[in-house]
Amino acid sequence: MRIAIHLSAEALEDDAGGPFGAIVVRDDEVVGRGRNRVLADKDPTAHAEMLAIREACRSIGDHRLKGCVVYTSSEPCPMCMAALYWARVDHVFYANGRDEAAAIGFDDAWLYAELAAEEQHRSLPMSRFLDQEAKPVLDRWRQRDDRILY
Repeated sequence: MRIAIHLSAEALEDDAGGPFGAIVVRDDEVVGRGRNRVLADKDPTAHAEMLAIREACRSIGDHRLKGCVVYTSSEPCPMCMAALYWARVDHVFYANGRDEAAAIGFDDAWLYAELAAEEQHRSLPMSRFLDQEAKPVLDRWRQRDDRILY
């Protein structure tokens, strides 16, 4: 956890993004690390956890992080939490909670509410389009014997 906190302090110092850091650990070895780089990379997905997950996956050569734990300086946002589920990590440890993050301007309460709302009640309009053209691609995927589900 101290490494994650140190990375969050580095993020604060270099103004690359918010003051957040994260590491992925497997068998007592850090296999991925990240600090927020949203502003520097002009990438809204460049959160500490996302970057740590990406590095860890490359490091161990798998898109799954089973057997790994994550240490992050603050409770993951909804995007990062979803990525942690997709990565199949074993456990997430965090230092600051979402209330502390909200107190410094990183309030994700609206996003939690949006994701819980039914599609027609969300502020981001979503419309189905060309589904008949897209469906055959899914059908072809289903028919593949070598597909890897994740």
